Amino acid sequence: MADEAKKKKWRMHMIDEVRGLAVVCMIFYHALYTVGFMFKVKWGVDIIDKLMPAEPWFAGVFIFISGMACNLSKSNLERGVKLGIIALGVTLVTYFFAPDFLITFGILHMLSICMILYGLIGKYLLIIPIWLGAILNVLIFTLLIGTQDGTFGVPYLIAWEFPKEWYSTNFLFIFGFPNKSFVSADYFPLLPWVFMFFCGAFIGRLIPKKKLPKWMAKKHIPPLAFVGRHALLFYLAHQPLIILICYLVKWVMAMFMQTEPQ
Repeated sequence: MADEAKKKKWRMHMIDEVRGLAVVCMIFYHALYTVGFMFKVKWGVDIIDKLMPAEPWFAGVFIFISGMACNLSKSNLERGVKLGIIALGVTLVTYFFAPDFLITFGILHMLSICMILYGLIGKYLLIIPIWLGAILNVLIFTLLIGTQDGTFGVPYLIAWEFPKEWYSTNFLFIFGFPNKSFVSADYFPLLPWVFMFFCGAFIGRLIPKKKLPKWMAKKHIPPLAFVGRHALLFYLAHQPLIILICYLVKWVMAMFMQTEPQ
């Protein structure tokens, strides 16, 4: 019984910490985005313009870790359906309360579909060796990284164009083929991100086997591990809190401005 309890308690704390760091970076990015674009503060826009190239990197880490976590879930199908319902809620909230920042198909929508896919086909992927599966997913991800911009191939080396017709429909945005009228403040299509998720899922098969380095199981930065363990809660709560804080700051500044002598 003691051995079984130990097995249940064992977890890769560094994975939580890396996911926590990705969430903190995301919160920082969204805070600047809100200040710059929602509250029209110039320095926020200037900083976001400089940080924009980094955003896909920490988002990619978050997606990769989410794929790894599939190997620790009892039911990825159930997990994906629940996350899909939450993602739909995010769309509805932004549609009614922040239409200028509508999230039609964001990172939660994409992750929910990935989890459902893994729940359906994950057991069939076990026949593929871990490192072969991981490498194949990295290669396909690299080839598809330009999907949203209409290209297929190796960035800066060789590329082909996807059929333009694929970008003129109203429903292929899920796969990375948005038309000109498509709008989403947060947009993570299945192509190429599903392959980053599945790359993580393959590497994550090492976790139950305890084949990852032992130092990854130790706690290094507990606050980041805490954020990583509660990533969804932080994701859902951070944007309303950021907006509330911005309104409070704006109100306080307006109060000070009104103290001018008559």
